[in-house]
Amino acid sequence: MFISGMSGNEIYCLAQKGFTPGEIAVGNSVYSMGLGGALGAIGRSVSGGEIQQITQLISDGRHSAISRMEQEAQRNGAQGITGVETTLGTLAGFTEFFSQGTAVHTQQGVPFFSSAASGIELYCHLDAGYQPVKFVMGNIAYALGIGRGLTGSVRTLARGEVKEFSSMYNEIRHTALERLRREAAAAGANAVVDVQVRMLPYGPGTVELLLTGTASHHPLLSSGPVPQHQVVTSELSGEELWNLAAMGYVPHQLVMATSVHSLGVAASIGALFRSISRGELPEVTQLIYQARENALELIRKEAQALGADRVIGNRLQIREIGSGLVEVVALGTAVRRAPEGMRPATPNLIPQAVIVDKSTRKQDESVTGLGAPLGGPMARAHQAGNSAGSRALGLIIGLVVMLMTCCMSTVIPFLAQQ
Repeated sequence: MFISGMSGNEIYCLAQKGFTPGEIAVGNSVYSMGLGGALGAIGRSVSGGEIQQITQLISDGRHSAISRMEQEAQRNGAQGITGVETTLGTLAGFTEFFSQGTAVHTQQGVPFFSSAASGIELYCHLDAGYQPVKFVMGNIAYALGIGRGLTGSVRTLARGEVKEFSSMYNEIRHTALERLRREAAAAGANAVVDVQVRMLPYGPGTVELLLTGTASHHPLLSSGPVPQHQVVTSELSGEELWNLAAMGYVPHQLVMATSVHSLGVAASIGALFRSISRGELPEVTQLIYQARENALELIRKEAQALGADRVIGNRLQIREIGSGLVEVVALGTAVRRAPEGMRPATPNLIPQAVIVDKSTRKQDESVTGLGAPLGGPMARAHQAGNSAGSRALGLIIGLVVMLMTCCMSTVIPFLAQQ
C-alpha cells in the first residue's frame, strides 16, 4: 500500500505515458542565520537592494530540502517526482525549509527527474515533447532601504511614476529570472516550463521573490545543452503549452515589468476630500490606469526586443506599497513560431487532462519573520493595524489642511490691509 498526493485524473493521465504513482516524498532542513549573518543582513537592509545573506540562506535551505526529498524517492526505487513544492516556516525561532512531491515509477528507463508539474500537466508536457529534467528555482531577497527609500519618498511628492522604485523592482525580477535560467542550463535543460512567480515577506522590510519551474528538454529546441541566455521560459500551464504547440507556436521567454506610481501630495489631499462624498475619485482612477498602461508598454518593448510574435497569458497584479503609492506588475509569456515538426504526439488532449482538480497539496506560506498563514490571526491583526494606520494618517493630513486653511484665512486679510 502507498500514500499518494495525486488525484484520480492525474493517475489516469500519467498511466497513458507509462507512469504509476508511488509514495509521497518529503525533505526538510532547519537553518539559522547566525549572529554575523544577521548583523550583515541588517546593514544591507539599511542601504537597500539585495540582501545576499538572506538570499543565500533561503537558497541553501530550499535546495537542501529538495535534495533530501529526491534522495528519499530514489531510495524507494522511484524514477521521478511530480508536484514538487517548496515552503518555509518557523520552528523554535529557526527557519525550516520543507519540500514535498509524489514519487512516480516507470519501466522506460528514463533518468531520474523532479518536476513542479501536477500529473495532468506532466502528461501535457510529455505529449508536447518536453522531457522533465529537474525542479529549479531562482530567488532574491531584497529591501527598499533607507537611502533609496528617502530618494523615492521625495519623488512621491509629485504625481507620476517613481522611477527609483520601478527600476529597483524591475532589476530584482530579472535577476531572479536569470538565476532560474542559470540553474536550468546547469542541469542540461533548454526550457523551463510552468514557471510560478511568488513574492513572500521575510521579516520587517524584507521580501523574497521566488521563481520556480520544471527544467525540461525539447529535442527540437536544441540537440543538447544551451547557454543560459538561450533557455526558454514559460509561465503557461501544461494545457496551454500543449495547445500552443498544436497551433504551431513555442514559448520564447517569460516577460515581466513593474511600474510604481505616486498620487502625489496635492492629488492625495484632493482625493481625501473627495472621498468624503460619494462618487468616483478621478485622481486615483487615472493613476492606476497610467501605471497599468506603463507596465504593459514595458513588456511589449521587452517582447519586441526578443523578436517574439506576441505575448500571451498576460496577468496584471496591483498592490499598494505605501500611502498613495501603487505597484503594478505585468507578467506574460512571449511566443514565436515553432520549428518545423514541433507538434504534440497526439491530435487531441484526453478529457482527463482538461479537468481541473482541486489540489490536496497546496499550503499557505507565510514568512513574516516567519509567521502565521496569510489568513490567520496575525495577518488579520496586521491588516487591521495597517487600516488603522491609514485612517490615522488621513486624519493627520486632514488636520494639517484645516490648519493651513485657517492660517491662510487669517494671513491673507492681514496682508491685504498692509
